[in-house]
Amino acid sequence: MATKEATEAPRSKKKSPPKPYAKRVDEVSAGGLVIDSTGQLGLLIGRFDHKDATGTRLLWSLPKGHIEEGETPEQAAIREVAEETGITSEIAKSLGVIDFWFMAGGKRIHKTVHHFLFREVGGTLQAQVSEVDEVAWFPLSEIVEKLAYPDEKKLIARSGELVL
Repeated sequence: MATKEATEAPRSKKKSPPKPYAKRVDEVSAGGLVIDSTGQLGLLIGRFDHKDATGTRLLWSLPKGHIEEGETPEQAAIREVAEETGITSEIAKSLGVIDFWFMAGGKRIHKTVHHFLFREVGGTLQAQVSEVDEVAWFPLSEIVEKLAYPDEKKLIARSGELVL
């Protein structure tokens, strides 16, 4: 007598098509916190929060941007701060590196950001028209509270006293 298994035709397992993987993109940027010539204020950039229904909420962050081919992180940081804020500066010390992941345009982006502490040496405060909505100086005691992004908050908080 035949068993049930022997008489039934094998069932084909329906396989769902493999899920496409999001392309991984590595980005490296540099920037940081500029302290004004009095040693009392720190410089932040503000961008409007696109998730805010009122369109008025600013997300404050440290100025930063992509490292161009042939640039060191230090050179890129100085250039990006000047481009985004109008302020020229020099690096006093490294604050460390943050790296994080996010999705944008269907891509998984791994971003590494080199952060520095700068001292203001000149320039005129002016937001970069194409990328920044506002720039402002804040008392150093308020910087951590003003920053919108947890990784930047932690970086500045663990940096200790911001003295040049």
